[in-house]
Amino acid sequence: MLLYLLKRAASYLVMIFITTTATYFLAVSSMKPALLEQEKIPKPTPEQVQANFASLGLDPTKNPWERYVDWLVGVVTRWDWGRSPNGGFINTQFGDRVWVSTRLILVSLILTIIIGIALGVYSAARQYKVSDRVITGYSYFVYILPAPVGYFLIQLLAIKINEWTGTQSLFVTGISSVGVEQGWPAIVDLAAHYVVPTFALTILGWQGYQVAQRQYLLDNVNADFVRTARAKGLTRNQAIRKHALRVSFIPVAQSIAFNIPALFTGAIFAEQIFAWPGIGRWSFEVITAADVNGTVATVTFGSVIFAVGAVLADFATTLVDPRVRVS
Repeated sequence: MLLYLLKRAASYLVMIFITTTATYFLAVSSMKPALLEQEKIPKPTPEQVQANFASLGLDPTKNPWERYVDWLVGVVTRWDWGRSPNGGFINTQFGDRVWVSTRLILVSLILTIIIGIALGVYSAARQYKVSDRVITGYSYFVYILPAPVGYFLIQLLAIKINEWTGTQSLFVTGISSVGVEQGWPAIVDLAAHYVVPTFALTILGWQGYQVAQRQYLLDNVNADFVRTARAKGLTRNQAIRKHALRVSFIPVAQSIAFNIPALFTGAIFAEQIFAWPGIGRWSFEVITAADVNGTVATVTFGSVIFAVGAVLADFATTLVDPRVRVS
């Protein structure tokens, strides 16, 4: 098993390198940050622009291959992912925003998985009853509801709650308040800023797990192995819990692993609406600013997360179903 995972990791490292290289050449060939400099007031001279970019390792007079070699040497030897056209270091900007996204997504991810799977099992066990129709109907409604609209409605609801209570108990933007003392006050303030975006990401995120778990479980409820278990004396709920649930959870476990990178790279709407300076929001900003190094860093991050998710999917399958053996 360990050898298999190592082989998979090695193959994904090759994939990440190819993806990163292709992205760099595409970005350096299509993105022209020097053109954006001409929009500044006062307008800099071409010589000033060239000298400034050259000092940042973004010399537009070099060909793409020369720039790629310089950039790759910096990454391999110093883990230096270069600088932005504004002079900022990619390592610092990227590191700060990844931490923000992790803080935003981690709690909601755990809650989304637990609630979604639990509701999927609950609704499947009560197929066509009122509770099943309400839960599944809500999930399909959220499927067709655009995420930005849902986040915005929850934000408005939080504002209304603050108005009704007459206190600023819920924060709808930002990650912290200005001037809060360190220690317990800072922890309380941080938790208050977590509530609304975490609630929004959770309540608008579990529908995929709920629908998938319900469908896979219903596909196995009447399978021969479940009927055999019931013939041996198990009740319907016992047969579902001990046999059908385990088999139906296999594809759901795989989807969980692959959904992790989608959460990190696709949280741009939540980060924009709730004003959290995370990696999703930053990826949009670097593309808009024609930031070659920042764009490459975000694509590489997405590739790494996808590779980790793929390996976790295989690992999760072997944990859920011991009959599966990989080599």
